[in-house]
Amino acid sequence: MSDTAARPGARERTGPTPGTPTHEHVSMADYWVASNYSPLPVVIAQAEGAWVTDVEGRRYLDALAGYSALNFGHLHPTLVAAVRSQLDRLTLTSRAFHSDRLGPFCRDLATFADKDLVLPMNTGAEAVETAIKTARRWGYEVKGVPDGRARIVAMAGNFHGRTTTIVSFSDDPLARDHYGPYTPGFDLVPFGDIGALEAAITDETVAVLLEPIQGEGGVILPPDGWLRDVRELTRRRNVLMVVDEIQSGLGRTGSSFACDLEDVVPDVYVLGKALGGGIVPVSAVVADRDVLGVFTPGSHGSTFGGNPLAAAVGQAVIRLLVTGEYQERARRLGALLESGLAGLVGQGIDAVRVRGLWAGVDLDPGLMSGREASHRLLERGVLVKETHGSTVRIAPPLVVGDAEIEIIVDALAAILR
Repeated sequence: MSDTAARPGARERTGPTPGTPTHEHVSMADYWVASNYSPLPVVIAQAEGAWVTDVEGRRYLDALAGYSALNFGHLHPTLVAAVRSQLDRLTLTSRAFHSDRLGPFCRDLATFADKDLVLPMNTGAEAVETAIKTARRWGYEVKGVPDGRARIVAMAGNFHGRTTTIVSFSDDPLARDHYGPYTPGFDLVPFGDIGALEAAITDETVAVLLEPIQGEGGVILPPDGWLRDVRELTRRRNVLMVVDEIQSGLGRTGSSFACDLEDVVPDVYVLGKALGGGIVPVSAVVADRDVLGVFTPGSHGSTFGGNPLAAAVGQAVIRLLVTGEYQERARRLGALLESGLAGLVGQGIDAVRVRGLWAGVDLDPGLMSGREASHRLLERGVLVKETHGSTVRIAPPLVVGDAEIEIIVDALAAILR
């Protein structure tokens, strides 16, 4: 029997055969971990900034950044210091009591988003679920929709999480199939089609839920002006504009929020990923009092939502963002990335889409799949991840420099040759 913990009387289980450190860890994960992911064959043991080191000492440039959860890189010293300080004081109270970190965090985040209230949660999916509940409750108590009749319009190609309700309005078979029965109350329209959206809105519509840029779809950009059109339409029809900025927000696109690129302020922001600084899960719904004020004590909650540790790191993240440094870095380095990628179009790349330090790269499907490209880039020391078909996403931490952008472009050019 190994030295791992087992309860008395448990069956003895034999794991995979040991090999090299990488082989051993990959085999162990394949054996013991449920196969809900298909990770690349790299085993990361340490990280700092934009670089990670595997169990055999090889270094890689992280050009995925935890799907934007690592906007500030690995182990940012300011964020680590905030967490270490809090660990010595208080980590959890539940919301049964006040903590000295919750109010300041919510004040700073609300001020940063120019809103009144914050409802803190943990994961992005929790925040999306909270936004759905917010919109429905607002629809019944403020708009006057008959109870049980509220509808929410979402976009085709969306990705908002993986809970049962959220996959109910997904059109991705991989995320949706075999999880029914599905939650009713959602209507899908094509992303970027303002005419289809207007036609879908009825008197029972309480919200339009959208990503300003569809990250999981391959960094899909809407037509210019579409967000402004959605903002005008939702105001005119008395419908909440709920924007999922979990991946696109907090500096990624070269602005505090992707909506800022069109000077749009939605009714509800849904935030997560980078809000936790790459250290702990932190998410939030941020809106004005006439929207989030529909909640009353006991009508929604979370044991860990807004815990002191999460609040400490979230507040530290906002303090980094208010300087504007990271938004400016994303703009400048994003322009450099876009220029480098554009030079590869027609040389094995069919198209690129870039906003800030966020790029979707469509490879020639006759050349290789996105999965194959990810493996080839791994061999050259660059970590990315495929999305649909022959598309890969590039999203390095905002702490990278010019040299790291050059490494990404050069590695991509090399695998295309």
